[in-house]
This record gives sequence, structure tokens and C-alpha cells, in this order.
Amino acid sequence: MSGSGAKKVVETAVKATKAIDWDGMAKLIISDEARKEFANLRRAFDDVNQQLQTKFSQEPEPIDWEYYRKGIGPRLVDMYKEAYESVEIPKFVDTVTPQYKPKFDALLVELKEAEQTSLKETERLEKEIAEVQELKQKICTMTAEEYFQKHPELKQKFDDEIRNDYWGYGPPQ
Repeated sequence: MSGSGAKKVVETAVKATKAIDWDGMAKLIISDEARKEFANLRRAFDDVNQQLQTKFSQEPEPIDWEYYRKGIGPRLVDMYKEAYESVEIPKFVDTVTPQYKPKFDALLVELKEAEQTSLKETERLEKEIAEVQELKQKICTMTAEEYFQKHPELKQKFDDEIRNDYWGYGPPQ
């Protein structure tokens, strides 16, 4: 990888690292298995990032051709210098990202939908918890009429059972 190309890769990796809210994502994870997988992902990401920063961010030291000319001889050194300078390092062409970008974008859309569904379900459950808490506090002093006002479907069920002469034992008639 050429020096300037490697620097661009490293700079991009550093920007990506700063853009990732690892702590924010970690707060959204619920299960222990998901936490383990998330920790593995973060560790792998950090390892790759570290390798990019250390291996490819450094420019190779320039070769002191004059030093070698004095010690070895100019003909052999010139031959090596010519061969060294003729080597072309191909530029990195990313062929993988275009393949996976649509899949990743689709997963992001799916994630947003799941997040919205989860938020709605959380809101519904919080309301239900609040109702149960309220009922728990009032149950000692609540009359049957007050309870049936909040739950008319139960009143209807009990009225039907009484009307059908079903008192909770034996098969319904």
C-alpha cells in the first residue's frame, strides 16, 4: 500500500472510530449473549484500527543510496536502485464495500423499524405497569362497582355466567 493511500485509510479509520457511539450502543443491548458479541465486535474493531494505525501510517525510511555505493559499488547499487524504483505498488481498490453497503443500509432501516416498535411496546408496557401499580394501591378500598367501571368486559362475563346459571363449578350450561 502506498504511503499516501495508507494515510488516507488510517485517517478514515480514525474518523470512523470517533463517529461510533460505542457507549450509546452498549446501553441499548439487553441480553448477556448480545453483550458478549458486542464486546467481541468492539475488540475486533479496535484491533483492526490499531493495526491500521501502526502498520500503515508510517512512511518507509528513504534508502541512502550513496552509503551503499561507497560500501558495495556503484554498478550494483544503481541496478538495485533502478529495480526498486520500477516497482509499482497498486492502489487499493475497495470491491467489498459496494457489495455489502446495500445490505448494511437495509439492516439499518430494519433496525430503525425495530427500534420504533420497541419504543411503542415499551410505552404500552409502562402504561400497563402504571395501571397495575394504581390498582395495587386502590385494591384494598375499591368497591366492585369501581372495579367493573374500569373493566366492563369482566362485568359482562360475570353477568353472563349468572344469567346462564353458571356458578364456577361443573360444566357451563
